[in-house]
Amino acid sequence: MYWRVPRKQFEAQKGAGNRRALRKLVREGPPPGLLAYAGREPVGWCAIARREEFPVLDRSRVLARVDDAPVWSLACLYIARGWRRRGVSQALLRGAVEFARRRGARLVEGYPIDPKKKNMPDVFAWTGLVSGFTRAGFREVARRSPTRPIVRIACKG
Repeated sequence: MYWRVPRKQFEAQKGAGNRRALRKLVREGPPPGLLAYAGREPVGWCAIARREEFPVLDRSRVLARVDDAPVWSLACLYIARGWRRRGVSQALLRGAVEFARRRGARLVEGYPIDPKKKNMPDVFAWTGLVSGFTRAGFREVARRSPTRPIVRIACKG
């Protein structure tokens, strides 16, 4: 919900309120993102939707629009601890691009972290790491901060 509502609203409904809001999004559709599974176990999540669904992005100087191209935004990427560094993020990123393509997207954009320290705490990587996006075929299109590139991939097909 962080990217979907004004910061003040996000803080006011922190915890249970944001969980209720996300459940409502899931029930009413369209899906606000994708889950990755290993068998029956959920091991990853990403939030993906048209950029317009994430109005907080446009209020950020660092993540403001690059151009007028209609893009889908991959705003959050989480991989469960035991499944990190096993290719789950690349599979989930590829699945998200296909999900968006089937819904008419031509470009998907991400906002990963490019850490300056080798051992960055996981809590700061909730938008994904640039290395994972690069391995999945995304390319940098803008960088307004040393650690926050904007990356894109064209949807094929």
